[in-house]
Amino acid sequence: MVSLPLSLTFIHSLNMFRTQLFFLFLFIYSFSVNAAEKFRVCADPLNPPYSTKEQTGYENKIAQLFAEQLGQELEYYWFPQRIGFIRNTLKSEIEGTDQFKCDVVMGVPAGFDFAKTTKPYFHSTYTLVIAKGRGWDHITSPEQLADQPLQKIESMKIAMFDRGPGTAWLQKIGLLDQGIPYQSMTGDDENNVAMQIEKDLRAGKIDMVILWGPLSGYITSKSPEGSYIVLPMQSTPDIKFDFSMSMAVRYGDNDRKAMLERLIDKNSEEIIQIIESYHIPVLPIPKQSRRHDDD
Repeated sequence: MVSLPLSLTFIHSLNMFRTQLFFLFLFIYSFSVNAAEKFRVCADPLNPPYSTKEQTGYENKIAQLFAEQLGQELEYYWFPQRIGFIRNTLKSEIEGTDQFKCDVVMGVPAGFDFAKTTKPYFHSTYTLVIAKGRGWDHITSPEQLADQPLQKIESMKIAMFDRGPGTAWLQKIGLLDQGIPYQSMTGDDENNVAMQIEKDLRAGKIDMVILWGPLSGYITSKSPEGSYIVLPMQSTPDIKFDFSMSMAVRYGDNDRKAMLERLIDKNSEEIIQIIESYHIPVLPIPKQSRRHDDD
């Protein structure tokens, strides 16, 4: 075999490199165009009532509404809602590209530190959920729990989470010893927190629980109407129970944030209708203080 002169070998290698580079750029461009035609959401595949892989959660419904109005295909990157969720989804790039795995998280607390948040789209509160027929039907306000006879208090079976305002409140009124411990994040592939609590309430393992509004809505929606007493928790200067919820994008993604806020404004009534259809308590959104994160 006759070898090519060094100059021709170099030219041949250079042409091959250029060809490979061209196809790489073409792939990246095609990927970018394709991504721009999609409404790309980061979500937990098993997190009712927020999101499910079957897209039955209220965040799924709102995402579908937005995608339809934008004329875009709705695409999900599924990842369990655990510590590191934002790092592994919204801020994580697809290997071999400069594209991120998703662009929007549909539900985070307003002012959330790990991403740039939109204006709030709803406001809710924690509630005390009491199963009826367990000897607590006379309770009409959460504060009454601490005023019960000692024997009654000792029989109390109330779920207590490893963190959150409900646990702080139980400690404040002297009922921490009556708490039955639960983890805020289960790590269970078959049950999220709401699903486990709902099962344990029906089984009589617990009689009551203090839950964030969407979770209490899930509990009450799984049983016949009137199965539970639901009492809103009132915020105090030392314990806050009500919170506004926003959507999230990456810091610096100001155009997408503005687009989402236009959609929130345009669909504000329909968004609330979707949320209320999940039995979630909805309160007026309080005025928000302006953040100067990267504007």
